[in-house]
This record gives sequence, C-alpha cells and structure tokens, in this order.
Amino acid sequence: MLAKRKINLANGLVYLFLITNAVIVLAPIVWTILASFKPGQNLFSTSFGGFGFTLEHYKTLLFETSYVQWYKNTLILSVLNMLISLVLVTMTAYTFSRYRFKNKRNVMMGILILQMFPAFLSMTAIYIFLSKLNLIDSYLGLLLVYVTGSLPFLAWLVKGYFDAIPTSLDEAAKIDGAGHFTIFWEIILPLAKPIMVFVALVSFTAPWMDFILPTLILRSEENQTLAVGIFSWISSQSSENYTLFTAGALLVAVPITLLFMLLQKHIASGLVSGAVKE
Repeated sequence: MLAKRKINLANGLVYLFLITNAVIVLAPIVWTILASFKPGQNLFSTSFGGFGFTLEHYKTLLFETSYVQWYKNTLILSVLNMLISLVLVTMTAYTFSRYRFKNKRNVMMGILILQMFPAFLSMTAIYIFLSKLNLIDSYLGLLLVYVTGSLPFLAWLVKGYFDAIPTSLDEAAKIDGAGHFTIFWEIILPLAKPIMVFVALVSFTAPWMDFILPTLILRSEENQTLAVGIFSWISSQSSENYTLFTAGALLVAVPITLLFMLLQKHIASGLVSGAVKE
C-alpha cells in the first residue's frame, strides 16, 4: 500500500510538472492569438475580460501595408536557401563519406573547429566582405551568408548519416555497371530521405525566422523580410501597432508550424539515424 502511494505521488508530481510547463509555454501563444483579434492598437489598454473580436488587423496587413511583399521576399529567400543548401550539403557530405583524398581529415577538422566560433564574431567581416562585392541590400549577399554559414554543420550531420549506409550497396551497384552519379542519385539519396527532410526544414526555417542578418544586410523597405518589417511597427517610441504586430507574427508562424507537424516523423528519425553506425 505504501509503495502504491509513493507511485501515485510520483505520478502526480510528474503530471503537475508537465501541466505547469504546458501553461508556461502556451500562455504567451494564447495571449498573442487573443491580441491579434483585439480592437485597438495597445495590448494593455483594456483587459481581456471584455474582449471584443475584430478582423481589422488582418485586413490592414493584407491591403494597407507591405506585409504581403515582405512575405513574398521571405518565401523566395527561404525556398532558394533550401534548394541550394540541399544540393551543396548532399554533394559535400557524399564526397567526405565515400571518397578518399589527401588531407581529408584535416579539412574536416578545420570545418569542425570553425563551427565552434560564435556567428556574432564574424558580423563585421561579413558586412565588409559583402560591401566590397557590392552585395549589400541584395538577396544574393544574404543567400551567400546563409548557405555558407549552415554548410559545415549540415555537411557533418549528413555525412554521419551517409556513413551509416553500408558501402556494400555501392559495390553491388558498381558490379551492375552503375557509375558514381547513379549510385548517389538512385541508391544513396532515396535511403537518406529522413535526413534530407531535416536539412530542407532547417534551411527553410533559417531565413524565415532570422532578424539579425537581414537587418545588417538589407536596406530598402521593399527588400525587407518579415522579421525586419513587422518589428519596425513597434521599434520606435512613437509606434503602437502592437495588435497589428501580433497578427503579423501569427501568420509568420503558420507555415513553419504546419511543416513541422506534417514532417515531424522524418525530423526525429533524421536527427538520430546519423548518430548510430552499424
């Protein structure tokens, strides 16, 4: 009986801990959703006890601001970064996983060491470099930073996954007359679908949610991304578009949330598969 009480007490504490964490996580989200439908511009002008419902903020977003243009800019950047990163990451990872060449280990260790330095240390160098190339206020400069910045880490991750794929499959394909490209395209990539999904999502999410790099590189309003654009509504002391900000923030979160919900299974398997080698 005493052991059963201890088990019930332990289970109760676990549920209490989980419920508390759920409330802490969900409370800001619920507040943001309510605020996006709240009349007026100030979040704290009235309590939510007498809550009024309005869609004016969403109408303003779509028809009276540059929000749609910012959404388009961010979508283009995210898709291009995803496609370019997928090609470069898979080719780099496959090269390091399947080919032997001089100083291979040194190159890999150099890439790993460079990843240990915080990205903020290179902000000044990035700006000067892009300025010399006349790539300030251009998507090409922004894509260059995104792709090169994520390539080392993602290449290491995908290489670990490729290493777990038996080389006997490559040898059997070579006996049948398959070339390197055929092996890569028809054997390795289909088996690497989980990690490819993970790389695609990470590469898509980086520009979609980023604020620092677009602020540093982009200058004109028509080239702004969502994070920079909607932040400008509340960044100055005279700005009080808080409810409009919440509506814009909710629409930003919708595509990412749907993608993670639909591809959650592939994300989890892609994260752990490269860590185990048989």
